[in-house]
Amino acid sequence: MHYAWVVAGMTFLALLAASGVRSSFGVFIKPLEQDFGWERGVIALAAAISLLIYGASGPLAGRLVDRYGPRRVLALSVLLCGAGALLSATITRLWHLHLWAGVLTAVGAGGAALVTASAVAVRWFEQRRGLMIGIAGAGTSAGQLLFIPLAMGLTIHVGWRLSFAWMGAILVFLVSPLCAWFLRDDPAEKGLSPYGAAPLGSTAGAGAAGLALERRTAVGEAVRSPDFWYLAGGFFICGYTSNGMIGTHVVPYAVDSGLGEMTAAAALGLMGAMNILGTLASGYLCDRFGKKVPLACFYFFRGVSILYLIAVDTPLSLNLWAVLFGLNYISTVPPTSTLTADLFGRLSVGVLFGWIFLSHQVGAAAGAWIGGRIFDTTGSYSAAFLSAALLAFVAAGLSLLIREGRPARLAPEEVAAY
Repeated sequence: MHYAWVVAGMTFLALLAASGVRSSFGVFIKPLEQDFGWERGVIALAAAISLLIYGASGPLAGRLVDRYGPRRVLALSVLLCGAGALLSATITRLWHLHLWAGVLTAVGAGGAALVTASAVAVRWFEQRRGLMIGIAGAGTSAGQLLFIPLAMGLTIHVGWRLSFAWMGAILVFLVSPLCAWFLRDDPAEKGLSPYGAAPLGSTAGAGAAGLALERRTAVGEAVRSPDFWYLAGGFFICGYTSNGMIGTHVVPYAVDSGLGEMTAAAALGLMGAMNILGTLASGYLCDRFGKKVPLACFYFFRGVSILYLIAVDTPLSLNLWAVLFGLNYISTVPPTSTLTADLFGRLSVGVLFGWIFLSHQVGAAAGAWIGGRIFDTTGSYSAAFLSAALLAFVAAGLSLLIREGRPARLAPEEVAAY
């Protein structure tokens, strides 16, 4: 077995752990309301801060991976995320919530995220790159599948403080050491070439398209391309509709609807399981059939599933929604990251996808905060979810505008050859 698959497995584990802790925040909203009397909008602001910093860490993580390698970045990021969860168990003031759960956990999760995984895929995989990113995306989904029910069960039986503490201990004392032990920065450290790399001297990948994949694109140059803004705009909406609106508010929405805490947590776990299938399928589809049309379809069906959520009123309908929404929750990541490589060069993926991912988290922060404010104002999530559905349809249209098949920065003579 090529060691690239070991690296893929450890990347999966790191993203699983970090995303699991970060995505479990919705479980703690109602306990924090009850213990401290804080309004939901104030607590949602901590989630918005977390999501914003999570995204802002992306460009920095991309640069650190380019300079120091993914091994150090992933191991340290998981350690910071776990430390944030451990410290969250000591919360007694609102600023504690903002600092530990809103900042420190988010910085760690931002380093152990899909930006870093995309850089790992570029270093270790010449072929099956879309599948590798799908595996990493499945790790973020598996984190929801495991950690949200775990956090809810621990909160119910031993309290929210010990729930934070147990999750933090798993990251600090188990996952971070494993990443440091098994990850490698580059195939050369194991005397290997990237998985599926062409033999030395081979002409495979020659030509304008291959040339474009090998070059770098500066951020200032990329932002002059409409394709960059189509990707960033779609990913902003992706964050608004997924981590922001749904990830933060679906648990309190389900509980307020009388469906029960464990029912809500189990539905999110089911959604996480569907995320794994959807993300792996997305990576396969990208490798085989292109990227922008599947990306547009993922956004369209996300909008349909959010409209359905507004009508959910039974455990069965909530679980059906979890299946539908879960299939396209993270499936947008493989086409977005691989389109970034195709359009701007694989050597630019770490930095450029970091900025695109930042737009995702700005959208997520907006979704988390707006959802809380709309609920505080109207006493309902219907208007908030409707806004998310309509924006998902806009993202589908933006995806279809991307010029797939043509690198974004080719010289005139290269365009003619292409």
